[in-house]
Amino acid sequence: MVFNFFIDFIKHRITAKSRHGTHSPFVYKLTDEVIYDFNSKSDYKSIEGQRKKLLNDDRLIEVTDLGAGSHLNKNRKKKVREIAKNALKSPRLAQLIYRLAQERQPEQMIELGTCLGLTSAYLSKSSPSAKVVTVEGCPQTAAVAAENFKELALGNVELKVGNFDELLPDILAEYKKLDFVYIDGNHRKDATLNYFNWCLPKVHEGSLLIFDDIYWSKGMKEAWEEIKSHPQVTVTVDLFWIGLVYFRKGQAKEHFKIKF
Repeated sequence: MVFNFFIDFIKHRITAKSRHGTHSPFVYKLTDEVIYDFNSKSDYKSIEGQRKKLLNDDRLIEVTDLGAGSHLNKNRKKKVREIAKNALKSPRLAQLIYRLAQERQPEQMIELGTCLGLTSAYLSKSSPSAKVVTVEGCPQTAAVAAENFKELALGNVELKVGNFDELLPDILAEYKKLDFVYIDGNHRKDATLNYFNWCLPKVHEGSLLIFDDIYWSKGMKEAWEEIKSHPQVTVTVDLFWIGLVYFRKGQAKEHFKIKF
């Protein structure tokens, strides 16, 4: 599986474009002003300070994995610092998600897969007036995330603990429309497609759905292809690590691979 992932990465690097290889004004602007904006932001500092604490946290917690598991560590008991090292999004990727959210300026955001809460924190800081609902399947991991939210004084984050399949329909029922949804959990084909299809009735012109680990497995690659081909989807951006899905009415259907 790891070998296939590496091959997919090499293929992506060969076939992906930079901003200058895109002929879509929307995607060029997105790439130039958001994806390739590597300037430091004041919001990054406090969250990365929290990451340093987590990377030195020797507490042992029991991990309940309701999804497809980890390539790196199958043990049920893990140190917080091991989770921080292996499961948290890198600063580069978490900060990209921050910028993608900030560019959309959503009223509300949904995240499936809180982990230790750093990406949730980036979402919270990106749009302080937005409500962030984040869902984590593992109670002890969620407890650490809740500590981080408190230490970072994040007042716009609501943390829910439980099975995505059970919680997401009720969360979606609370909203008339969906502005921003980040799906980073489960990593099974059927589950990923379910989450996508459940969101579809409430997407609009300004919606952004982000799918994590689109090259994780054969099933995830198949799910990504099905999502791309859906008639409501007009623009997708494949950054290898994540896939962006837009619903821009009146725009020709186009799929882009961008180096990141």
